[in-house]
Amino acid sequence: MKDRKVDTLNLWKLICNNDDEKAFELFFHLLNNSLIKFCILYVNHREIAEEIVSDVFVKCWLNRKTLTEIQNPETYLFVAVKNQSLNHIKKYSSIHLVQIEDTNSVEFVNTFNPQKEIENKELIFRMDKAITSLPQQCRIVFRLIKEDGMKYKEVAEILNISPRTVQTQLFRAIKKLSIVLSNYNKANDQIPKGNIFNTLSALFIILQLFFINL
Repeated sequence: MKDRKVDTLNLWKLICNNDDEKAFELFFHLLNNSLIKFCILYVNHREIAEEIVSDVFVKCWLNRKTLTEIQNPETYLFVAVKNQSLNHIKKYSSIHLVQIEDTNSVEFVNTFNPQKEIENKELIFRMDKAITSLPQQCRIVFRLIKEDGMKYKEVAEILNISPRTVQTQLFRAIKKLSIVLSNYNKANDQIPKGNIFNTLSALFIILQLFFINL
């Protein structure tokens, strides 16, 4: 994440100061997919998300001379996409609920035990369903940290909430996922019923699956 920030800032300076079209193209390809996935969390349709993100990039290019003082262009674009998404939802107020589309899930490879690999994929599927049922802000916080590798402060800036709130929302997600995992383990007899370490074991596995890069 740190290296990407350096890249985006350097590209941003070339765009704003030198009108560098090649730098803008690289900047677009570096952030486009992440921004679209983020936008989908709000608008629930990839086509709409692509249009919103495209509009944000166009506005950035057109207004580049007025954006030279921005020191964190990546966060700036995430906030811009969020605001555009909320404007879209407000305009089309019939959209009330947000559902997360299936995106790049964590993949497991276990050459020594194919059956275990299948079980892991089933577990990830169950967890993704549990994440989908989380409240919107909690769900978005979890996705940004899990999929995009962002830190508390970065997510707080994007969503305009405090880092403490990000932490609270994240641990609400972990708590729910620990229940899902604990129930899954019980159903598969992986952890003895009534064992006081059920929840702790579940949390540890969740941290391994989703937060290994933090």
